[in-house]
Amino acid sequence: MGTLALELIRDYAPDASSFAECLGLPPGELANSVFERTVAKLQREPVEDFRIDFEDGYGYRSEAEEDGHAVSTAQFLARGAGKPAFPPFIGIRVKPFTETLRARSARTLDLFLTALLDSGPLPNNFVVTLPKISLPSEVSKLVETLDKAEARHGLESGALKIELMIETPQCIIDSSGSVGIPKLLEAAEGRCRGLHFGPYDYSASCNIAAAEQRLDHPACDFARHVIQVSAADRGVFLSDGPSTILPIPRYRAAANQQEKAENRAIVHRAMRHHFDLVQRSLAHGYYQGWDLHPGQLPTRYAAVYAFFLKSLQSAATRLRNFIDRAAQATLVGDVFDDAATGQGLLNFLLRGVNCGAFTEDEAAASGLTIDELRGRSFQKIMENRRKA
Repeated sequence: MGTLALELIRDYAPDASSFAECLGLPPGELANSVFERTVAKLQREPVEDFRIDFEDGYGYRSEAEEDGHAVSTAQFLARGAGKPAFPPFIGIRVKPFTETLRARSARTLDLFLTALLDSGPLPNNFVVTLPKISLPSEVSKLVETLDKAEARHGLESGALKIELMIETPQCIIDSSGSVGIPKLLEAAEGRCRGLHFGPYDYSASCNIAAAEQRLDHPACDFARHVIQVSAADRGVFLSDGPSTILPIPRYRAAANQQEKAENRAIVHRAMRHHFDLVQRSLAHGYYQGWDLHPGQLPTRYAAVYAFFLKSLQSAATRLRNFIDRAAQATLVGDVFDDAATGQGLLNFLLRGVNCGAFTEDEAAASGLTIDELRGRSFQKIMENRRKA
């Protein structure tokens, strides 16, 4: 996937100038940094999180074929664990746990886990993703299945984590008129690691016409904001959905300049569209998202790096001024800071470091030490400085 992503850059945006022009970034230091860090990321760690998909991306196969794939993919996963470029987060997306599909989904999961654990230990950060949830009972059934699997394979209770895909209106507002997310998290019994928004199934369930189903539709904004508010401070991360407009050229072997130009225009439009969507998600407070094609990896990382880098200097200045005045509110330009903003600025720097947009040393321009950054608490920073 990393190789394919780098090939896309080489073929359609081979330098910082063309890459920036494609994405709408102004030429200069920011564009150069985004390009260099994106290429380095694709060379070093192209995929951070990966799901072996037995749902929509897999389709419907014969029982025997899916049985075979459940075993073979687990064996490949065990073989790859711990090798260079192996994703630090990994897992499997099963079919829904509805009445119709639960037996097939549970069987795939059982075969997969058995083959995986027969081949070696459970990989770090392994997770099971449950799609198309309509009722908390579906989450409860998955938890029961995982309880049994842990007992059978000698795993510690709770070792198998889950992610919930929010793809139906019932997950947002249930039949009683209540917000659905807290009930899903309760049904997960502490296993839930993250919530993933599925915009296309969700908008289809809202009777939105196919031509209007898109990640930035107002109906999707509403759902995302409900998820965000109802999951706040519950220890789960949020992930936005993908773009289905892929950077794929029309002509696989362009025969003339006209076809090459058309390929370039198509790919550039898709890259810019994806870049803008990722930036939009970041602005809405969704710092993770998932993609469907290796060609979306360059624009994923470019959008994330641009988002953090363009605000690094102002955030560092505001935080440094805040700290210098011993947590008293300070006016920097036309922005008024208070204690909650201090933690928010610290969180921004931490996210930027964690995603690789900038280094700890670059974040230390805020006046914080590396140890203070790693402590993650603005309140503790101020308490320690007052003692000093």
